Amino acid sequence: MKKIIHVVGARPNFMKVAPVMEAIEAHCDSTGQAVRQLLVHTGQHYTPELSKLLFDDLGLPVPDINLNVGSGSHGAQTGKVMIAFEEVLEKEQPDIMVVVGDVNSTIACALDAVKLGIPVAHVEAGLRSFDRRMPEEINRILTDQISDWLFTTEEGARDNLLREGIDGDRIHFVGNVMIDTLLKHRDKALARNMPARLGCTPGGYGVVTLHRPSNVDDPCSLRNLVSLLARISRELPLVWPVHPRTQHKIDSLGLASLLDGANIQLLEPQGYLDFMSLTASARVVLTDSGGVQEETTILRVPCITMRENTERPVTISQGTNVLTGTNPDAVWDAFMHHPAYAGDSIEPPPLWDGHAGLRIAQTLMAAKPQA
Repeated sequence: MKKIIHVVGARPNFMKVAPVMEAIEAHCDSTGQAVRQLLVHTGQHYTPELSKLLFDDLGLPVPDINLNVGSGSHGAQTGKVMIAFEEVLEKEQPDIMVVVGDVNSTIACALDAVKLGIPVAHVEAGLRSFDRRMPEEINRILTDQISDWLFTTEEGARDNLLREGIDGDRIHFVGNVMIDTLLKHRDKALARNMPARLGCTPGGYGVVTLHRPSNVDDPCSLRNLVSLLARISRELPLVWPVHPRTQHKIDSLGLASLLDGANIQLLEPQGYLDFMSLTASARVVLTDSGGVQEETTILRVPCITMRENTERPVTISQGTNVLTGTNPDAVWDAFMHHPAYAGDSIEPPPLWDGHAGLRIAQTLMAAKPQA
């Protein structure tokens, strides 16, 4: 029997791990292979709403082990995860460990595993922003270097990995597990009818998300963006689920007055289904989130990414996304003249078809046990 440990560290990781665990179970049921899967939540990010919004609404797997490491500086958090997770590995002795994305837990747990001789699979490998000031970029690069299986979401990721000296036999183009989750739950999300609940007309509002430290921690940048959103709202009503980090910065910097008279509905952070329901019927989404760039591409909703770079270039070359940086004039121009407003048919990127989890399962279950 193969034993596989999957690691999650933050809320979006659950949406990436769930399709993989489900596909492995289904594959083994159909082939008669025996497998035991364990889900470890490091507790890097945790909110009390996690159980209801993820486990109940989406039917995602409940963690078998929660390390409860909590927040902290990058070094402290990474160290705490490594100390706690090493004990799990020594006790469980898995055949394979699966990590996803680019959070601190990803690199911390991968380091633990390779030092104990446990093979590592990295889901969402090869994504690069080419901005090493981003902690996530460092996590991506290092995790890819030490992983045995590198599962990529887009074809350009292979080129990134080969450039970094990674053996091509370790690279597997499988598609995007986040899209597996989106397609599985899209109808359920649309049935939530969030626009109507908020008094919005489909196609008659925009959605905002803003949480990147580079945007919200710099007082000048945040002031400019908040002022810009207020200006945009006079042309198109906006719905803004405000990240706690962003709300804290707005309050502490005294920027709330910039929203006086703006046509913006400020909401608490939304669950996955309600947020997808909002996004699917929006005229445009203004964001600095990586995952939202992917989701809008499949939902065919124009997206404006207010960042200087993106690790998901396929959302630009073959999606609905426009990268503007944070210059207010550039964002305004994209808002007024977004090419995706034309409504031309946009085909999804290759293998963003809801079967990425299955491809990962087939590869991992075909792997020979280590001697």
